Amino acid sequence: MVALTQPTQVIPNTGRLTIETVEIAPETTAIRCLDWDRERFDVEFGLRNGTTYNSFLIQGEKVALVDTSHGKFEELYLDILTGLIDPTKIDYLIISHTEPDHSGLVKNILELAPDVTVVAAKIAIQFLENMIHQPFKSKLVKSGEFLDLGDGHQLEFISAPNLHWPDTILTYDRKTGTLYTCDVFGMHYCDDHTFDENLDIIEDDFQYYYDCLMAPNARSVLAALKRIEKLEIKTVATGHGPLLKEYISEWLGRYQNWSSEQAKTETLVALFYVEDYGYSEYLVRAIAHGIAKTDVAVELVALNNTEPQEVRELVDQAAGLVIAMPPQSSDVIQAAFKTILAAAHNKQAIGLLESGGGEDEPVFPLRNKFQELGLIEAFSPILVKETPTKVTEQLCDEAGTDMGQWLNRDRTIKQIKSIDNELEKSLGRISTGLYIITAKKDEVQSAMLASWVTQASLNPLGVAIAVAKDRAIESLMHVGDRFVLNILEEGRYQGLMKHFLKRFAPGADRFAGIKTYPAATNESPILAEALAYLECEITSRMDCGDHWVIYSTVQTGRVAKVNGLTAVHHRKIGNHY
Repeated sequence: MVALTQPTQVIPNTGRLTIETVEIAPETTAIRCLDWDRERFDVEFGLRNGTTYNSFLIQGEKVALVDTSHGKFEELYLDILTGLIDPTKIDYLIISHTEPDHSGLVKNILELAPDVTVVAAKIAIQFLENMIHQPFKSKLVKSGEFLDLGDGHQLEFISAPNLHWPDTILTYDRKTGTLYTCDVFGMHYCDDHTFDENLDIIEDDFQYYYDCLMAPNARSVLAALKRIEKLEIKTVATGHGPLLKEYISEWLGRYQNWSSEQAKTETLVALFYVEDYGYSEYLVRAIAHGIAKTDVAVELVALNNTEPQEVRELVDQAAGLVIAMPPQSSDVIQAAFKTILAAAHNKQAIGLLESGGGEDEPVFPLRNKFQELGLIEAFSPILVKETPTKVTEQLCDEAGTDMGQWLNRDRTIKQIKSIDNELEKSLGRISTGLYIITAKKDEVQSAMLASWVTQASLNPLGVAIAVAKDRAIESLMHVGDRFVLNILEEGRYQGLMKHFLKRFAPGADRFAGIKTYPAATNESPILAEALAYLECEITSRMDCGDHWVIYSTVQTGRVAKVNGLTAVHHRKIGNHY
């Protein structure tokens, strides 16, 4: 096995970027683009250990390139690739899915190899056509189809929709036993180790990645695992992080166990959207993220890719339905849409949103139909009149959380009543302070009343805060994020406490009527009425059941009233706030 690592190259605004090439199997080379300093990946991820973007070159009698890389690696990647092979000799470019971190250099490859055939799922080809705006040769593949590269490299394709995009395919090389999975089984972790030699070091990042990307589609995970269960897998060539070789059965077993538990969850929400129409999938995924915070299972369903019988079965199973308005012009989609209406019943919660595709089914007549059927509206219809922003995404996330909390209301009450009374009375005697946590990221901001706060270290100065997983602000409380801890004053906290305890509608301004000014280090709102404040940066999170314990270092702080005392919170019972 040969590993070649490019010298570190620093590119403005991107941090340290290096490339490693490794022969991972006969005639098979991994091109691993190491992004050492990346701190955030999409809305879900605050990264502690950077990430990698992995691409693979298979050289049989014919040559296939599996995925490309992120656009920030353009110069480094193309230099390495052209050093490995004359690009005009590449016969096939296999696209596992079209998210830019894996297909960001497709256009460059097409320029270097204009006769290459792009191999992908049908919807991936459609996405690429809209992305690169130029003609190219293509081959559509689906589960069970093969591509023979010669010299024993027979590639089998496995459809894996919704993991985590609808266009995802897996590729299995029968000669080497290598399964190319792109996002599936990956993790955001960057170091010099090509493979998973040290399970203990990377297992937390593996689970964190699963929780953020795969858990919302647990049933799709189980379907994909079933499709690959008979394959003799020697290497899992992931799109992010180390490749899996030493502990394959352990990693796949964890996916199986986590997904089985998620799928068995008593409460399910089915989210219906239309692939490649407006902002349908983007918005539905944001809602699904909010629902998943509440420990409610979610299933994303593409109406233009799902049989009516399957739609009916999901509606029958679901406690909640979310529908992104489909186009009125498609007879196939309208038939699926009517199936939902026919199967819905009055014990379900409903949430509707526009897709912004230009010919949406009108949302309010449909709302009336569901209300006539007796369904409970979990959140007001989300109207999309322009390109969604991070604020729109946060609105959808909060709407999903509202739906999950509504569906969990009976379970929450049962849990409060079921715990040992004496134990809970004792636990409730732990006194705490009263605080308002405020956070802002880009144009999105939020706040919450907190009492489970403590100083956690002296060097560096640090605090620990327990944040319930279903709090709206949780999306702004990941590693690398910043916030303000506003400390309330004894005798002067009632007004702020009452304001921030009230239930806010999704997307509502939590600071309306409250005097604030921006923090110097992170622009999060400082409450003018606070006794003191601390500006903090999150460095780690620990999973503690229904809460995250978030540890943060303190950058700066100020006391408004030197002789003021912190408000104290006394409880009588320990199993709820």
